[in-house]
Amino acid sequence: QVELVESGGGLVQPGGSLRLSCAASGFPFSQYGMTWYRQAPGKQRELVASISSVRRTDYADSVKGRCTISRDNAKKMVYLQMNSLTPEDTAVYYCKQGGPTSYGEWGQGTQVAVSS
Repeated sequence: QVELVESGGGLVQPGGSLRLSCAASGFPFSQYGMTWYRQAPGKQRELVASISSVRRTDYADSVKGRCTISRDNAKKMVYLQMNSLTPEDTAVYYCKQGGPTSYGEWGQGTQVAVSS
């Protein structure tokens, strides 16, 4: 079955960086787009970034220029490098199988907290 396991979250100071990872299994990873979402306390889940099977990337305006999504098909991994973090980036970050408009399975999420 499809499994997505996120890691790399934690507590970071404003201005810091984190790299989130998502390990995928149970499906032909290289054929799928992948998407990162986040959900802040009391807010709806929102799209952060996506990467297609041919490595086309797209970003939310709120993270454009600060985040980079990438993938390693050999390792079945997708990454989200986040720089210049602010408290507004505090959220649970989720990895989803497929692009933003596709049905797909979700990971369990990894918590990112940005605070001094």
